[in-house]
Amino acid sequence: MAGAGGGGCPAGGNDLQWCFSQVKGAVDEDVAEADVISTVEFSHSGDLLATGDKGGRVVIFQREQEVPILKPMDLMVEASPRRVFANAHTYHINSISVNSDHETYLSADDLRINLWHLEITDRSFNIVDIKPANMEELTEVITAAEFHPHQCNVLVYSSSKGTIRLCDMRSSALCDRHSKFFEEPEDPSSRSFFSEIISSVSDVKFSHSGRYMMTRDYLSVKVWDLNMESRPVETHQVHEYLRSKLCSLYENDCIFDKFECCWNGSDSAIMTGSYNNFFRMFDRTTWRDVTLEASRENSKPRASLKPRRVCAGGKRKKDEVSVDSLDFSKKILHTAWHPVENIIAVAATNNLYIFQDKAN
Repeated sequence: MAGAGGGGCPAGGNDLQWCFSQVKGAVDEDVAEADVISTVEFSHSGDLLATGDKGGRVVIFQREQEVPILKPMDLMVEASPRRVFANAHTYHINSISVNSDHETYLSADDLRINLWHLEITDRSFNIVDIKPANMEELTEVITAAEFHPHQCNVLVYSSSKGTIRLCDMRSSALCDRHSKFFEEPEDPSSRSFFSEIISSVSDVKFSHSGRYMMTRDYLSVKVWDLNMESRPVETHQVHEYLRSKLCSLYENDCIFDKFECCWNGSDSAIMTGSYNNFFRMFDRTTWRDVTLEASRENSKPRASLKPRRVCAGGKRKKDEVSVDSLDFSKKILHTAWHPVENIIAVAATNNLYIFQDKAN
């Protein structure tokens, strides 16, 4: 089953109408690398929203039920690290996931996944190690990892070869041997120079129910049933119109962009980003999808978001955007969905946009 790749109706419930709520961040055209948002996530209750940037700063927003009143006062908040977990990774950490036991968490880099206890900072247990004896024989790297939301012994990690491995820590202390191996067979007729690059999984997320997991590769989002390893149960095309542009996307390095994905609170809809500050939503119940845009031009309070459509070729209709006019420097890599309500957070370079259901 494959989702459509164009416009459609708003997803995430009974034909929601999304509207602008807030935007945080400077309007500057010249954005410093340190100001680029690198992660965004709601707390389990949804009352807090945290963002991190490439400068190493974390900003936490708290939801206020009443209209805030401006009062002059001295800044009294100062953050300091409670614990520092060090000296366990040789490469950049790409994932951190807290376990459902609330005592342990994992951290993953390109070649290893380590298990930590929250109270022990000076040592960790290596549970996955794919580093070959000879680095010249390296054929794949770990791209993302996450603990199961309910089963504290189960974790999953994805690779640059487009595969996903599910591991059970009860079977072995070192999870070099996976319990399940998820991979979709490649269609030989569509193989090209870029096949391996675009099949690399950039993100993997368990559903809240724990029955499904979602993976994002360069062109699509796939939903997998944990009981079926041979193929995904859903494939949603995010921006299929870019397939003809892969050569130029390779030359400007955009083909290596790491897009993340997220579920809504009921697992009935999914969201992920694209270029031109577009982001996509897919309703898993109605099979409708929509493309929306994070833009300051439409940032009036409660202004409705109009669905956007991309014209891949031929005659362009009114309100359609030509694929040749897309701005690839504007990209939505990180998104988050409130765990209970229809409120979403979208990171666009150094700006954080918050949208909500108009009826909210």
